[in-house]
Amino acid sequence: MASTTTQHDTGTGGPGGPRGRRVHWRRALLPALVLGVFLLVVAPVAGTLSGKLTSVTENDQAAFLPDSAESTRSLELETAFAGDQDIPALLVWERPGGLAPEDLAAVEEALARVAAVDGLAGPVSPPVPSEDGEAVQAVVPLPGDNSAFETLPGVVEDIAAAAAVDGLPSYVTGPGGQFADFAAAFEGIDGRLLVTTVSVVLVILLLIYRSPVFVPVLLSAGIALVVAQAVVYLLADADVLTVDGQSQGILSVLVLGAGTDYALLLISRFKEELHREDSWSRAMRTALRGAFPPILASAATVILGLLCLLLSDLNSNKSLGPVGAIGIAASLLAMTVLLPALLMVAGRYWFFPFVPRHDEVVDHDRGFWGRVAGLVGRRARAVAAVTTVVLAGAALFTTQLDASGLTTEEQFTTEVDSVAGQEVLARHFPAGTGVPVSVIGPQEEADRLVDVVAGVPGVAQAALRTPSPDGTGEPVVVDGQVQVQALLEDASDSPAAEGTVLRLRSAVDEVGTDVLVGGGTAVLYDVQQESARDTRVIIPAILVVVFLVLTVLLRSLLAPLLLVATVVLSFLATLGVCALVFEHVFGFAGADPSFPLFAFVFLVALGIDYNIFLMTRVREESQVLGTRRGTLVGLAVTGGVITSAGVVLAATFSALGVLPLVFLAELGFAVAFGVLLDTLVVRSLLVPALVHELGDRTWWPVGLRREPAPAVPPLPRQAGTGSA
Repeated sequence: MASTTTQHDTGTGGPGGPRGRRVHWRRALLPALVLGVFLLVVAPVAGTLSGKLTSVTENDQAAFLPDSAESTRSLELETAFAGDQDIPALLVWERPGGLAPEDLAAVEEALARVAAVDGLAGPVSPPVPSEDGEAVQAVVPLPGDNSAFETLPGVVEDIAAAAAVDGLPSYVTGPGGQFADFAAAFEGIDGRLLVTTVSVVLVILLLIYRSPVFVPVLLSAGIALVVAQAVVYLLADADVLTVDGQSQGILSVLVLGAGTDYALLLISRFKEELHREDSWSRAMRTALRGAFPPILASAATVILGLLCLLLSDLNSNKSLGPVGAIGIAASLLAMTVLLPALLMVAGRYWFFPFVPRHDEVVDHDRGFWGRVAGLVGRRARAVAAVTTVVLAGAALFTTQLDASGLTTEEQFTTEVDSVAGQEVLARHFPAGTGVPVSVIGPQEEADRLVDVVAGVPGVAQAALRTPSPDGTGEPVVVDGQVQVQALLEDASDSPAAEGTVLRLRSAVDEVGTDVLVGGGTAVLYDVQQESARDTRVIIPAILVVVFLVLTVLLRSLLAPLLLVATVVLSFLATLGVCALVFEHVFGFAGADPSFPLFAFVFLVALGIDYNIFLMTRVREESQVLGTRRGTLVGLAVTGGVITSAGVVLAATFSALGVLPLVFLAELGFAVAFGVLLDTLVVRSLLVPALVHELGDRTWWPVGLRREPAPAVPPLPRQAGTGSA
């Protein structure tokens, strides 16, 4: 097709001449300025700050405790009784059939070596043999300050090496050993996740475009990530928010996944406009006008959805909300400001060797997605019915999902030393050894408090805390209160132990209503209770936010209700599939109580992207072609980019599986499967079929303002000919 502009270089003038060159440089000035600011100022400064993020992460118990829980109030006093914030690690040796005298002598020598290890917080306790004579244990105090998350894995590794005795298996367990294993699981989280995620995104972009356009996408996503990490670091360093290892890891996946989604939408529209325009700058302006509103609406929805986590009473959830919101904001900025500037560097030639030519031929509505649109147009009612039945059938299995919590043993996808050691302890000592329950009450009721605690079923031992490790001497008194430490008969992270804590809280009320029951088991119980409360409060809040954003964007009430209903159905179907896969494929024992909430936040907040991408284009096309015809055109045009975006997001979240923690592996699978279900079934079949059936009623009560149709090539015959 003929054109008045033959070269982008010459702007709107002829193929040469001073005027054309002046226009070219004027148009290039803004992209050059943007690139200069980002690459020469923002990236270096943000890169320096982002590297410090790990230094301000908080991974101690307080980062996960609910503000109002009894265990939180107890922890403040427990710290006062304990003095320094030490974490006890337990060393245990076992010889089935009985320890020989030479074994005990070898243990004494091993403890001397352990005492010489650098990084301990105090002296090592004497060895304590078990009653059956088959095991012996000792307590090794480890530092519990904020640096422990980085240093403990190495210290525990040195302790394990020093404690080794030929022919006598030894283990490092207890709170210190478990904390070190969790810290080791997060060790290098940024590097592992970043490499895995970037590799996955790179492969997918190459498969989609088969061109160097992945370069500006990955560069923009990388800068978005360092900017987000820098902002989070500054806020955490100023004590504005708390960051833990989990939030830090999810931030990387979230920024790269969501940012690439936004990039795909913009690039798809840019490529489409390059067929209509010979000028790169005009094509980009038109692409931004079309892509920016849905990208902005999508980012706003995700940000508001994540900020709903501020309604949580759990500090860990509260931290993830603003951390994730900052990541999405950084992705929005990078993909709508930096990426367009980068794309202007080479324009249509980023797509080499498949360079889109100025030919007025846009072929998005042909091929596979044209045939899908044709199927929806011909069989809309059947498509809606079948997909609804299938999704509802999968949703029925949600009743099989066990989200009552995981024991420490069940939280790892690999074998770890602390879990094996805890099993040894449970065979020869009270199962709650190393994680005592703390009961704090008035000094004048000390003896009575010990008797009440000892009399509760499930308590193996109860004694007042004294300055001496062997329990001798006068009890420690802090502000007129004493602390009773109770060992439980059951493992500290078991349901039976939680039942004992409940009985303790009820029993000590007869001593005083101000008596506090805390400790590791109480923390687990309180976190589970608050997780259930968060699910009941935050999920409805997110649904309200999503509905309001869709109402403003689509200027309708019925369409947002319809879309929210499909989102909920898709989420429930995903949970149902997760219940089956977790138990019968992965062999997981269950799920963390917070799993349904986290899955909902990411599936709904991120999954709504595809609703927005589809329905904004459907509305745009419907204003010209009518709702039924516009729905089919919108599906045909956006099907490819929505599917590509879904595959990228699913792949990035599946990268969480590189970490040896069941919770993150389950979350990664749930989001990956849910996003694919959303893009391949809900957004490609169910939603278009329902909108096609409703026609113009979709936009009730405002209705649809029709615009005169331009002369455009018709949708291929297989895409259907439904009328408005």
